[in-house]
Amino acid sequence: MIGGSRLRQAGWAMALGIVFTLFVALTFRVHAVKSEVVRAERQIIALKQETMRLETEFETRANQQQLANWNAVDFGYVAPTAGQYLENERQLASLAQPLAPGAPDPIRVARAPQAGEIPEMVSPLTGKPVETLPASYQPKKPTGREQRSAEDDRPSLAERLGMTAELAPGQPGFGQNPKVAE
Repeated sequence: MIGGSRLRQAGWAMALGIVFTLFVALTFRVHAVKSEVVRAERQIIALKQETMRLETEFETRANQQQLANWNAVDFGYVAPTAGQYLENERQLASLAQPLAPGAPDPIRVARAPQAGEIPEMVSPLTGKPVETLPASYQPKKPTGREQRSAEDDRPSLAERLGMTAELAPGQPGFGQNPKVAE
């Protein structure tokens, strides 16, 4: 009985081995077919894109012919020749015509206002100039952190932001306490 039992175990082991081998082979075949399907789908997408590109090119060329026909019949446009190009701004300026009477003012380039050029503020309701500070305005007295002592001669933050620092290696003052100039 023991001999038959071992033979049965060996048979089962061989059967399981054959089944496992067939399972692995089938798995590889499934993955191969799946990759072929993915490759075919990618080719289909590439062919659809190529078809769309060719259709667009065909329509564009057909439109170019239609535009050329319209140009020949209605508009009469021609490509510019070499003599029509300008070499510099002076040639362009020489083509300008003087302003006709009643023509709008030319466009001007923006610039920063100079001192005294800023117009006064005018009330939209009354049309009269507005005072810069109302008569009822009273400045607050600094308290706490805002208060500076008389012996504290450090500049305020606003003053420090308006200063420039000269930082160059090798100069005295470079490092811990750089020289600050206004």
